[in-house]
Amino acid sequence: MHHDDRLIVALDVPDALSGLKMADQIGDAVSFYKIGLGMLTGGGLALANELKQDHGKRIFLDMKLFDIGATVEAAVRGLAQFDLDFLTVHGDPHVVRAAREGAAGTGLKILAVTILTSLDRADLDACMIRPGAIPDLVTDRAARAFQAGADGVIASPNEAAAIRALPEAAGKLIVTPGVRPAGSEAGDQKRIATPAAAIDAGADHIVVGRPVWQAADPRAAAAAILTELAAC
Repeated sequence: MHHDDRLIVALDVPDALSGLKMADQIGDAVSFYKIGLGMLTGGGLALANELKQDHGKRIFLDMKLFDIGATVEAAVRGLAQFDLDFLTVHGDPHVVRAAREGAAGTGLKILAVTILTSLDRADLDACMIRPGAIPDLVTDRAARAFQAGADGVIASPNEAAAIRALPEAAGKLIVTPGVRPAGSEAGDQKRIATPAAAIDAGADHIVVGRPVWQAADPRAAAAAILTELAAC
């Protein structure tokens, strides 16, 4: 069976057993899964390893690491031994450089977070982030992350086209959360688009969580998204 790994399903469920059950329900329809920080204490690393080694899935570990360089480098070196595919860190250049050092010699790709898709300008003001339109800040952070050695970036679909147009983005990955099939609830996401729109804007992969795992039939929900992507 041909797998379209442009769809990454976020297993944002409470624990590894729930995640494994969900992956079993979805079956061979999906080849790429995201495991995030929320499941870390619920066996997330064990689930990542089982899905990778026993089920042949690709794994995106969404940890959004941020710390001093030496700590980030050590953390990434430890995670890289699990033979996973993607790992997120915050897009600050010193963090990205440290993560690249930690992943050296492995196939782990470092993805830099630009600005979380759940944030808008009012949220950035509250965090004392410098003034400016979000698309401008995102593209600036993306360019700096690429220069620091990031293999790709995490950004909302709204900024994907601008990032893809950057000279620094040549050969780099753009992974977009904040993707919602038409008719889905936005939830806590504030900068969203449909799957097809995100791919058309320049994304290599889209991340979809609740519209799949909260669906009455998760496999059918994933298949519907893949059908939409097949037309891109």
